[in-house]
Amino acid sequence: MADDLIVLGIESSCDDTAAAVVRGVDILSSIVHGQTDLHKDFGGVVPEIAARAHAEKLDHCVEEALMQANIGFDQLDGIAVTAGPGLIGGVLSGVMCAKGLSAATGLPLIGVNHLAGHALTPRLTDQIAFPYLMLLVSGGHCQFLIVDAHDRYRRIGGTIDDAPGEAFDKTARILGLPQPGGPSVEKAAGQGDPNRFVMPRPLLNQPGCDMSFSGLKTAILRARDAVIADGGGLTAQDQADLCAGFQAAVTDMLTEKTRRALEIYLAEAPAERSFAIAGGVAANGPIRASLQQLCADHETAFIAPPLALCTDNAAMIAYAGMAKLAVGAIDDLTLSARPRWPLDDRAAPMLGSGKKGAKA
Repeated sequence: MADDLIVLGIESSCDDTAAAVVRGVDILSSIVHGQTDLHKDFGGVVPEIAARAHAEKLDHCVEEALMQANIGFDQLDGIAVTAGPGLIGGVLSGVMCAKGLSAATGLPLIGVNHLAGHALTPRLTDQIAFPYLMLLVSGGHCQFLIVDAHDRYRRIGGTIDDAPGEAFDKTARILGLPQPGGPSVEKAAGQGDPNRFVMPRPLLNQPGCDMSFSGLKTAILRARDAVIADGGGLTAQDQADLCAGFQAAVTDMLTEKTRRALEIYLAEAPAERSFAIAGGVAANGPIRASLQQLCADHETAFIAPPLALCTDNAAMIAYAGMAKLAVGAIDDLTLSARPRWPLDDRAAPMLGSGKKGAKA
């Protein structure tokens, strides 16, 4: 990759509106405007509200990113934008903004797979060598990838239903905790007893690296209802213990499935043994600590980007776009927004297919 390329990145796939300027592996600016206040009363992200907020904020984010980087359009080499997968209204807002900027400036347009942005973040932050094992674990995605190059990914496992971040959000909603659910559940779990409520570990007794998280939501709901029926309500300690049991189950599942994924990856005898994690759930302390210890036991480097780069951001999109730009893989104004866009299109769909193609 050319170290002197300067790329503007735009990200709007869910509920964070972001823009960033990246030169090589140097992040010159990274602006993120969240929408937590807009969605908190609904218990989750409302796609229509998110899309409208993106449309209102995108131009301001781009302006802020350029000002913070002290860069003008005439100094940019390209404009990278998340073209999928994600909530289609938000993705479309970002793509249309990037198209307009490209048409007005004549700069190359690069459509980026949001998952590739996460998967390549360890290259941006730590310059690790290919191939490496990647666990992408967020509110909308969960999969193990062997990353062979910026455009070659092999999926060796993932969730067959809910993503873990989605399970955290649903657990918080069931227990009356604020959104986003990840930080709320982790905070409550820190005061709880993980052994009071024993939660299921779906697919843990099945071979392979696939996971399932939807059953945890049902288990939490039933446990909550049983506590309320017995005691007439739900105390703060009840909430904490339920969160602790839930978090322990997710940690055990991710750790065991990562162990199996590491065995597959290490069997290929990579010259440099590296495991990386990215996505919002990578910010969870107990999960991160458990995976870090697992890597130490397997003499494999553990790479976790800074928390600000684990969640959705535009710096990762700019960097992934830069990798494509360096080899001339650019798009034109026919670039489409895609709600579904698997990184490994050779792997069988995990979540089924529809008229729009494989979901993941």
